[in-house]
Amino acid sequence: MDNTTHTFKLVIVVGSVREGRFGPTVASWVADQANAHGAFEVEVVDLADFELPLALPAVPPLMAGDAYPIPRTLAPLTGALSGADAFILVTPEYNHSYPASLKAAIDWHFTQWAAKPVGFVSYGGAAGGRHAVLHLENVLTELHAVTVRDGLSFPKYYLNWEDGLPQDPEAQTYAKAMLEQLAWWAGALKAARAVAPYPG
Repeated sequence: MDNTTHTFKLVIVVGSVREGRFGPTVASWVADQANAHGAFEVEVVDLADFELPLALPAVPPLMAGDAYPIPRTLAPLTGALSGADAFILVTPEYNHSYPASLKAAIDWHFTQWAAKPVGFVSYGGAAGGRHAVLHLENVLTELHAVTVRDGLSFPKYYLNWEDGLPQDPEAQTYAKAMLEQLAWWAGALKAARAVAPYPG
C-alpha cells in the first residue's frame, strides 16, 4: 500500500486502569511503531482518564440508536472512537480474561466499532494475555468490528521489557504485520462505508 497517500485515524486504547498497571508502557511503544509505519494518525486513549459506569441503560444501544444516553463524561472517549478508522486494544489478562474497564468502555458504545478493524496487543504471565484476546475477539465480532489475525503478545512482560522496550527481537516484525493488516482493512472498510452505510 502507498502510505504516502493514505492516512487513517488509529485509536490505541489502554484497557487497564489497575494501580501499577503496565499498559501505558506497552501502548507508548505500540504508538511509536504505528507512527513509524506512516499510514496512521495515532491517538492513545487511556481508560484511566474516564469514569466508566458499570450500570448500563435498560435499552441497549442497538435499539436506542441516537437516543442512547452515553454519559457526558464519556464524550471525549465516544468522540475518539467515532472518529477512528482502526483500533488497537492494549490489554492485560486478569483471571483468563480482560479487564472490566475495557468491557465497560466497549459496552457503552456500539456503532463506533462497526465495520472498522481492530488489532490486539496483550501482555501477561505465561500466556501473554492470549486468553483475554480470545474473549475480546468474540465480543468485537458481535459488534460487527473486523478483528485482524496478527497481533502481539508479551508473555512474562515483567521479565522481558527493559527501559520501556520489549526485548523480543521479533516484536517490531510482529507489530509491522499487524499494522499492515490494519491499514489494509482501514482503507477497504472506509471506502465501503463511504459508498453505503453498514447494514448492521
